[in-house]
Amino acid sequence: MEQMFNVGKIVNTHGLMGEVRVISQTDFADERFAPGNELFLFAKGSKKPEKLIIKTHRKHKNFDLLTFEGIIGINNVERMREGMLKVPESQLGDLEENEYYFHEIIGCEVYTEEGELLGTISEILTPGANDVWVVQTKGQKDKLIPYIADVVQSVNIKDKKITISVMEGLFD
Repeated sequence: MEQMFNVGKIVNTHGLMGEVRVISQTDFADERFAPGNELFLFAKGSKKPEKLIIKTHRKHKNFDLLTFEGIIGINNVERMREGMLKVPESQLGDLEENEYYFHEIIGCEVYTEEGELLGTISEILTPGANDVWVVQTKGQKDKLIPYIADVVQSVNIKDKKITISVMEGLFD
């Protein structure tokens, strides 16, 4: 079977009509969750993924709300809670230069221009204008790195190494 990549986690139901509340873990949520797209549900406790076709998608607060074709009512989506939504590698597509999929960045080590290891990227936040990479450090609190040209100097996906410029006030 083709390698599968997480695009979201179903954290709850929403309303009575069969909508689910998803915490997105994908780079392009509006494209990935577009009606008609195919996702695979890896339900908690189930050994076999279930193919789902997105019927509707809308944003609500920090969540993506989805319904699926042929699945109506809260009783039919309750079982999906805590399930992971995934896509096969063949659905990823090509990116522009200096664009990366989350799975390519998470796990990379982050170094300063002077060669000091800061830590490893554990998560990517998407608050608005630009992504923010969360760097897990040893013995310190996590550091937040904005993905902007002034800070991120180089990204080497093959070697899982990122070099940043530590600007004044970056970690204050």
